Amino acid sequence: MSRQRYPEEFKIEAVKQVTEKGKPVADVAQRLGMSVHSLYAWPT
Repeated sequence: MSRQRYPEEFKIEAVKQVTEKGKPVADVAQRLGMSVHSLYAWPT
């Protein structure tokens, strides 16, 4: 199985939805079609 690669800008925007807009990590991850673990692993 190959890992999905996300562009840096995509990662930044996903993290901002959690850190700046206060959206739940699980909701953001599900909406973007990714795992919660991946989103937690990205730097803020």
